[in-house]
Amino acid sequence: MRVAILAHERFPDRAKTAVGVLRYGDREVVAVLDRTLAGDRVNDHVPDIQDAPIVTSIDEVDDIDALLVGIAPIGGDFDETWRPDVRGALERGCDVVAGLHCFLAEDDEFARLADEHGAELRDLRRPPEDLTVSDGTASDVDADVVLTVGTDCSVGKMTTTFELVERARERGIDAAAVPTGQTGVLVADYGIAVDRVVADFAAGVVERMVEERAADHDLLVVEGQGALCHPAYSGVTTSILHGAMPDALVLCHAAGRETVHGYEHVAVPSPGEYADVYESVADPVSPTRIAGGALNTRRVDSDERARERVEEYGDAIDAPATDSVRFGVDPVLDAVLKSVAG
Repeated sequence: MRVAILAHERFPDRAKTAVGVLRYGDREVVAVLDRTLAGDRVNDHVPDIQDAPIVTSIDEVDDIDALLVGIAPIGGDFDETWRPDVRGALERGCDVVAGLHCFLAEDDEFARLADEHGAELRDLRRPPEDLTVSDGTASDVDADVVLTVGTDCSVGKMTTTFELVERARERGIDAAAVPTGQTGVLVADYGIAVDRVVADFAAGVVERMVEERAADHDLLVVEGQGALCHPAYSGVTTSILHGAMPDALVLCHAAGRETVHGYEHVAVPSPGEYADVYESVADPVSPTRIAGGALNTRRVDSDERARERVEEYGDAIDAPATDSVRFGVDPVLDAVLKSVAG
């Protein structure tokens, strides 16, 4: 499938979905739409992922099957400046896929254009109808379950999830991701965006996915969302933690992150304190421990300094650590496998 990705004025740092698809997806990305970076290429900004030209609008893109909205801003709203690009895609008969809280299929103009031109509007965050509360049974599955958790949003939980699964498969382990966010759902073509689910059903949704995936795989890596001490998203984090009942946790953090992004008046607890918080909150429902850590060192200039920061992070959480992209995920995968085996 040939696609274009809309990421206006936010690529790459605030376009997680765009970067996730470029790094892990199996779609051919023809172009990225970003008005501020038009004329550049993806690899000018993010090396070692699928490359593509960056263009101003859908009018500069030919022969695509779908337009993906590669941005998930705080609140998940639709930016009206994107309307011409979505309209242009639909008028060509291209599908439009979005992970917003604002459903494009409920927009009258978009629905009409999709109907007229035989296109599909796919809202990744729309939950299924048949949801239930958790039964507290995820711990009974035969598969080993690992959950990536974070000290904030956008620290690498989705990235670490897919890196762990990919590396485990390379070692011959039957591993699978359990996506809980719009980007993971888009990459894996499976999963439910938990942050759009009614609160009472959120843990049940995660439990359901764990039990479904455990029937076919030996190792599951559940994609975490938010953070336990986040003023807006702690609820979904807790639901995933209790619904998954994981055997081990991988704590993700961004080097130098001292305050919550978008809530700079809220301090991020130290990694060691955060590790204790996760274990304490999990303990009454299903005890688990931090088996490893993933530190996002993208903003650290040199590999030497990045390795020092990773080592400091590992010491702080008392567990093996790595930067999943920069240095590979092997140390954490080894620690996870040792933890679940013990």
